[in-house]
Amino acid sequence: MVYLLPLLTVFIWGGNAIVNKMASEAIEPSAMSFYRWFLAILVLTPFCLNTVIKEWQVIRPYLAKIAFLALLGMVLNQSLGYYAGLTTSASNMALITSLVPLLSVFMSVPLLGKRISPLSIVGGVIALAGLAFMLGQGDMAFFVHNSIAFGDGMMVIAATCYAAYCVLLKRWKMPLSNWTLVYMQGVLALIMLTPLWLSSDQLLPSNEALPLIGYAGLAASVLAPWMWVKAIDLIGADSSAMFMNLMPVVAITLAATMLGETIHGYHLMGGLLVISGVILSQLKVSRFKRTQHMEKVKQI
Repeated sequence: MVYLLPLLTVFIWGGNAIVNKMASEAIEPSAMSFYRWFLAILVLTPFCLNTVIKEWQVIRPYLAKIAFLALLGMVLNQSLGYYAGLTTSASNMALITSLVPLLSVFMSVPLLGKRISPLSIVGGVIALAGLAFMLGQGDMAFFVHNSIAFGDGMMVIAATCYAAYCVLLKRWKMPLSNWTLVYMQGVLALIMLTPLWLSSDQLLPSNEALPLIGYAGLAASVLAPWMWVKAIDLIGADSSAMFMNLMPVVAITLAATMLGETIHGYHLMGGLLVISGVILSQLKVSRFKRTQHMEKVKQI
């Protein structure tokens, strides 16, 4: 039953791609970004504020790093995702987002001092080829003569920002609980998003936007992270990470059934290549860890 935790988390985050697309027609991206974290912080404050006040002297030296993490993961990544929903499909958004684990592997080289094996490089080439095949609608040479679509380009930047967020989160290990860290990032993100929200033409959300804000603010920003942390505690980070490869499958299925998006052959082929490449990079990490463990055993 514990495997339901990462599985349900993936379903929630996969559904968030659909919410991003639906929100593009119901609320301005600037307002959606703000209200998502406004609701999340409103719910988390009764549980987290007292801890933040007690541990303020511990938190204070890390404020600059927490603010930068909030900028990458909660402001740029999510805001770009909402803006991308204006000009690209939920299927494309999900497949581009699935590159995050692969991008994290390559960013770990300069930021964490990790090594990349030939297998990881092969996985990266396969995943990028799949992405080019999908975005070029089956034409691998499409980008030689044409530029990438605006929404797809924004999603590539968003995925890069989130990959950097994940790697820096590992690099900057802070003596704070997960919820304190999430709460502080959310508060700082809300401050950064306020000027963007004030620039909106309509400051108050419409009735149509309320359930979308509820899903993004509660399910995707509070419930899913809680289940993900519990899953990591129970089955480990490596086992949990493998479930993330199901997210584009969930999102594309929901896009076809709920939004009526047409799934073409190039979506399936490109998506298969992307997921295969990402899995290769994750298998490399697992194998490298097992090899290190065996070497230590032999030494003992």
